[in-house]
Amino acid sequence: MRCPFCASEDSQVKDSRHAEDGNAIRRRRLCNSCGARFTTFERVQLRELTVVKKSGRRAPFDREKMIRSVMIALQKRPITSEQIEQMISGIVRRLESMGNSDVTSDQIGQMLMESLAHLDSVGYVRYASVYKDFHAVTDFESFIDEEKLVPDDEASDSSKP
Repeated sequence: MRCPFCASEDSQVKDSRHAEDGNAIRRRRLCNSCGARFTTFERVQLRELTVVKKSGRRAPFDREKMIRSVMIALQKRPITSEQIEQMISGIVRRLESMGNSDVTSDQIGQMLMESLAHLDSVGYVRYASVYKDFHAVTDFESFIDEEKLVPDDEASDSSKP
């Protein structure tokens, strides 16, 4: 495994354990060249996925790109990295089990939207603002009205007499 710090391919596994409910193996590694420690994950990959973009261009599926976009949407939200990993793993498993190695960027976006809607409403709206290309405040208002999203403070007030 190549060291992310010095690019040496000489590293040692120091610790291995199950991660993501047994769907991955987390390995702590030590670079023998620079002494840096880093973590890697091994996952089962059912099939090699290709993303078909809206323009028709094809690109290899990139799990890390999904994680980055979700992390941005959930920045400063009370969501753990484990929750994000579980969500992404679930989406990837769904994509891989669809039976087709080609998936559209729309399919990925819709799955991310569905998952974020259940995980965190603020992250959901943040992600939607980029995915649906919001340009004005009215775009946010329309989306929130269409989705019937209720702010957390109003939801808790509705239970009061």
